[in-house]
Amino acid sequence: MKYYLAIDIGASSGRHIIGYAGADGKLVTEELYRFPNGMKKENGHLVWDTEALLASVLEGIKESFARYPKIESLSIDTWGVDYVLMKGDTPVAPTYAYRDDRTVPAIEAVHKILPFDKLFEKAGIQFQPFNTVYQLYDDLGKGRLAGVTDFLMIPEYLMYRLTGVKKKEYTNATTMGMVNAATRAFDMDIVRALGLPEHLFPALSEPGTLLGGLKPEYVAYCGGDTKVRLCATHDTASAVEGIPMQGNAPYVSSGTWSILGIKSSVPHTDPVSREKNYSNEGGVGYVRYQTNIMGLWIVQSLRTELCPDVSFGDIAESARASKFEGIFDVNDSRFMAPASMKEAIDSAFPAGEGPKTVADYFVCAYRSLAEGYRVAIENLEACAGERFDSLYIVGGGAKNAYLNELTEAAIGRKVLAFPIEATAIGNLKVQMREDGVSFTI
Repeated sequence: MKYYLAIDIGASSGRHIIGYAGADGKLVTEELYRFPNGMKKENGHLVWDTEALLASVLEGIKESFARYPKIESLSIDTWGVDYVLMKGDTPVAPTYAYRDDRTVPAIEAVHKILPFDKLFEKAGIQFQPFNTVYQLYDDLGKGRLAGVTDFLMIPEYLMYRLTGVKKKEYTNATTMGMVNAATRAFDMDIVRALGLPEHLFPALSEPGTLLGGLKPEYVAYCGGDTKVRLCATHDTASAVEGIPMQGNAPYVSSGTWSILGIKSSVPHTDPVSREKNYSNEGGVGYVRYQTNIMGLWIVQSLRTELCPDVSFGDIAESARASKFEGIFDVNDSRFMAPASMKEAIDSAFPAGEGPKTVADYFVCAYRSLAEGYRVAIENLEACAGERFDSLYIVGGGAKNAYLNELTEAAIGRKVLAFPIEATAIGNLKVQMREDGVSFTI
């Protein structure tokens, strides 16, 4: 039996999941380790603690070897757009988090040089204020790129720390807004126009690329050695790869963000796709034609603020009993990183017309998210020129039966919810395929 380790890190938690093909050929997965994650406030900015992340990754690998002494390979996936600047082997602190508002001035400056319609025509990436292109331009303006030899996206950085090998992976690179959608390589016209150092943008590596083994000190600490490979290191790319989809239908990877889209053989960089805020991000042999929806971040933030000790299951049941029917635009920028999510929702309604009870706030969030799906899928059909009869949902949101019911009613299409670790499955799938191991889900 061959065992493989997927390390899937999201904005709020990370998990180590072992996978192997059982006697019947079906994938067997087991969560071995889980740890918390989250942005920190530092000098007025939101940042990631990459040293704490590495420590958690190592603890999970150690636990995994204690349970499974021989592991063929491991890989790490995380969210996109964020990165660690490097001067040789030394990281440049801090590592900014995407919800930080530092890019506000940089956006206008970038668009004066390269209007967004030109950026979209080249890279095909929807506008988001946190896109890497704006983050890097902010770094350039503040002198943070002086002496920087390279930069690594978060999963690339963690795997570099494990192996000593630096590689830039295709699917995560596409979240930057700087990879040419047609050539699948960094668009050096964008790089040169913005005055960014050209040496920071090398050739990209595909999912499946072997990095090497663990450093000797980590072999000793973790109690074993294994190969480290690049998976589709953007977590949504791994999630889409892990969906047990029949044919091609729209999907939602439902977590802190909800990502709705379809697989496409070609990128769509036309004006209609730009207007509808659709994106062309890298997949494993295909383009993920999709859009970001604010997602369960709103629900998670409300829970932290209003009822931190109540389970999400109980929250959904209390929301089901509420009679409140108001909704808001989940993609409004006021919900990106408010000091109070409750107050942000209050501000979306005329005085006295918003939610009143705790249950009202949650049903309002769920109904608004379902409405966001409706708008996104109708925009998708307008762009693709095709009507779809179903919607696949994976990720944490797939476990929320009430949200699935609201979504099915809102979109008028069949919802197929798979409460599986789709991201970990996609991560494992790439590793196992490179090793000649196949499985069914």
